Amino acid sequence: MSLGLGIFLMAIGAILVFAVNVTVEWVDLRMVGYILLAAGFVVLVIGIALLARKRRSISTTRTGVDPVTGDRVNYSERDDV
Repeated sequence: MSLGLGIFLMAIGAILVFAVNVTVEWVDLRMVGYILLAAGFVVLVIGIALLARKRRSISTTRTGVDPVTGDRVNYSERDDV
């Protein structure tokens, strides 16, 4: 989702900077476009960094014998870090 948001912000910013030739007194649309381009770039970089990080998991397996029935018992536990 963050990749899509970053691309969307960059696209809207690029449209405001390069394609819109409207002058509004109370806001500079070119500056808003540059701000949206920068924000989109930051969101895109953060999204890529979050996708690229390595996920670690710890898996523990224990095997034992139940003293009452004599059956073999397997216990597995997984912890995503």
